[in-house]
Amino acid sequence: MFNLVKKNALYLALIIAFFSVTGSLYFSEILQIQPCFLCWWQRIFMYPLAIILIVGIVRRNKDVYQYALPFAVIGAFIALYHVLLYSGIIPEALAPCTVGVSCVEQKIIWFGFLTIPLMSLASFVLISILLFLTRNNIND
Repeated sequence: MFNLVKKNALYLALIIAFFSVTGSLYFSEILQIQPCFLCWWQRIFMYPLAIILIVGIVRRNKDVYQYALPFAVIGAFIALYHVLLYSGIIPEALAPCTVGVSCVEQKIIWFGFLTIPLMSLASFVLISILLFLTRNNIND
């Protein structure tokens, strides 16, 4: 099973990025939930990540992880900060959202724990792990 995941890691990372991008657009364009400051920064790192992965797969670039991994890791740190802020571990006074949409207002909670920042964090972490797996994998 691990070899199957490792062999298809770029495709799996692309699927996660695709669902993250379409999910964020669904929340903002269909459900009319406006993104906060931190959500915008997470989008800034997720949207190009999806494009980089597509280009890497099409060009069969074995080094695509070098270009994509920084986006995933930085996005994960922003999402982690957002999760900690959202859950109250980091005080609301440290929220960068001083004007406009609040970074701590809980708009969606699925299954009693799944929030938008947590979904973002999970996506970035999974993509980072999958990209890390591809570093020695030549997708021939």
